[in-house]
Amino acid sequence: MTPPLNPLNDLGYKADDLTVQVTELLVATSDTSDILLDKTISDVLRLLRERMKMDVVFVSEFTDGQRVFRHVSQAPDSPVISEGGSEPLERSWCQRVVDGRLPGFIADASEHPASAPLLKDIPFPIGTHISTPIVMDNGDIYGTLCCFSFHPVDQPNVDDLKKLEFTARLAAQKLEQRRVVRNPPETVPDWQLKPK
Repeated sequence: MTPPLNPLNDLGYKADDLTVQVTELLVATSDTSDILLDKTISDVLRLLRERMKMDVVFVSEFTDGQRVFRHVSQAPDSPVISEGGSEPLERSWCQRVVDGRLPGFIADASEHPASAPLLKDIPFPIGTHISTPIVMDNGDIYGTLCCFSFHPVDQPNVDDLKKLEFTARLAAQKLEQRRVVRNPPETVPDWQLKPK
């Protein structure tokens, strides 16, 4: 029996590549199941955290001037943020990445001139920081997909930002599908046949 074709394999990806695993998790998710989508996003965040050697990975939503942590995966022995927790958006590193005040990839936050002064305002250390916006179909920013380590990772890989950006695009598609299912059109066309 011939295995099914996988276009990612044609691009040189192996089955254990992080990009392939993320794709398989997110693409296989049912479009109408919030519980399944939430579990899948949690699985993807855990996979990203483990494979990228980060301590915290999260999806945030920007809403009403706040950054709200919607999904979080973090090292069990060092919880520093909570799902549902929030803070003013303007004070967040996420907003600074979106508006360009911080780059998406920072190998060592204590060494970068834009992030080093910010470290004194947070209650935990940040070493390597990687973040990218989650952009919806209409161009709106849902929030960000971010990860960080407490200490700079050995041999930081700028390609990890590309992996995060790819994952954020897939997550945006799933969030868009959820939004469509939850908010169907207010009016439904009347397709009945009517006599003239």
